[in-house]
Amino acid sequence: MAFASLLEHVGGMGRFQVASVLLLALPVLMMASHNLLQNFTAASSDHHCRLHWEANATGLDPQDLLRVSVPHGDQCRRFVTPQWWLLEVNGSAPNSSWLETEPCHDGWTYDRSIFTSTIITEWDLVCSSRGLKQLAQSLYMAGVLVGGIVFGGLSDRFGRRSLLTWCYLQMGTMGTCSSFAPTFTVYCLFRFLTGMAFSGIVLNSVSLSALEWMPTRTRALVGTFMGYCYTTGQFLLAGIAYAVPDWRWLQLTVSLPFFCFFLYSWWLTESARWLVMVGKSHQALKELQKVARINGKKEEGDKLDIEVLRSYMQKEMASSKSRHTVLDLVRTPILRRISCCLCFVWFSTSFAYYGLAMDLQNFDFNIYVIQLVFGAVDIPAKLVSILTITFVGRRFTQSIALILAGLAILANILVPRDLRMLRTALAVFGKGCLAASFNCVFLYTGELYPTVIRQTGMGLANTMARLGSITAPLVKMVGEVFPALPFIIYGAAPVVSGLVAILLPETRDMALPETVEEVEGRTKPQKDEAQHLQVPLQPTQPSSSMGPC
Repeated sequence: MAFASLLEHVGGMGRFQVASVLLLALPVLMMASHNLLQNFTAASSDHHCRLHWEANATGLDPQDLLRVSVPHGDQCRRFVTPQWWLLEVNGSAPNSSWLETEPCHDGWTYDRSIFTSTIITEWDLVCSSRGLKQLAQSLYMAGVLVGGIVFGGLSDRFGRRSLLTWCYLQMGTMGTCSSFAPTFTVYCLFRFLTGMAFSGIVLNSVSLSALEWMPTRTRALVGTFMGYCYTTGQFLLAGIAYAVPDWRWLQLTVSLPFFCFFLYSWWLTESARWLVMVGKSHQALKELQKVARINGKKEEGDKLDIEVLRSYMQKEMASSKSRHTVLDLVRTPILRRISCCLCFVWFSTSFAYYGLAMDLQNFDFNIYVIQLVFGAVDIPAKLVSILTITFVGRRFTQSIALILAGLAILANILVPRDLRMLRTALAVFGKGCLAASFNCVFLYTGELYPTVIRQTGMGLANTMARLGSITAPLVKMVGEVFPALPFIIYGAAPVVSGLVAILLPETRDMALPETVEEVEGRTKPQKDEAQHLQVPLQPTQPSSSMGPC
């Protein structure tokens, strides 16, 4: 309550908050370009073994030369000797030599009509090496996982703005280095480091934009606005990828803007909440007075001093004297329940999301159109989610979004494969529900954890999400034994996690908790009050259930 009152005192949702949100939103526009980039930089295309001779050397039409050199439909082998008899209308093999084939010792020839260059064509990641394509994406996701662990804890120790500035620089530098990578191994290393920076940007952008400088009444709106920026980024990626079909130039194009973000990030203001938590009250006071001046509340800001700040935030000042670690996420009963439920929600949301959108080329549509469709469904999904988040509650939104997503995936199992449009529509609906779930859980997680361990909690949540994204392709492999099993798992996980989300406390219209004790104390007074009121109000029993869960 204390810091929320201070924010209102220095202008509430004023010019400072609007400017900060806009500056933090610009990098989010480019986040989708990195997270989904390999759909285009690692896109597959038709290919066949490189032929022994060129068409102009033999006088044959290229199609005829391909016919006598490569078995029909085989992308990984070629004939040892040309099978000229295949050119005859009623020709037959003179002997069994037509069965003799060999691997593509001289490399492959690729269809470059859509993608002029990808990492597949650059390093021949086909046939026996085709698994390396998935390895590159897995290593990127592993980087996101490690980044969530590392930067989540570091931002609680060194500050939100400092880590955000560093991650902008790391994202721009590592993304640029990826575009100049001489080998596949070096490329994977740079992608891993890019993934780490991605996590740091997501964690600290959410904290600075939607949580720690925002009044309670506008947190949901700002969080959804940031989500729409990511959605817009998916449209942007489709357009950039269409205009830049070469993977190196595409990688460079989406990386260079982060150097601009790095330069202006020095203007961003450190979280005053965090400054108080680490005992830097004088700096927190300067930041609050700066915000008041920008918001046109200079007189109110000048009235603030250390004594006023301490009187507002006595509990927070006291908590800053104690050290907090990741163990604090499970040390007390309420936080233990919150952490366990959120871990399952984050894992299932990411797991099902990447189970649906693992490879856009699995759809029998133009890859750029599918990218637009998958981005477009986020618009109504997030609009509905912000309405339910604001007017119904976080818990309801989180639970219903996951359950509907799981049911849509499970329903797809019953749809015949020849009904392509219906199957695609169900998949798009499920993806929209998962986008709404992501939109809600980012805000919900930040509201459930207290300031002193908020970034540590966000880091743990991000870790579980990355584990889900890494696990999803492994589960898909079991489809070779039982085709429906992966979709049963993809659908069951969000349904179960949606039911688990019901156990989380509601946070609508509540100020951000500052300390662990405040989180633990939110339910205890309600129970004591219910017991106190139960005797005199026994004839009107519904009165005892007025307190929020």
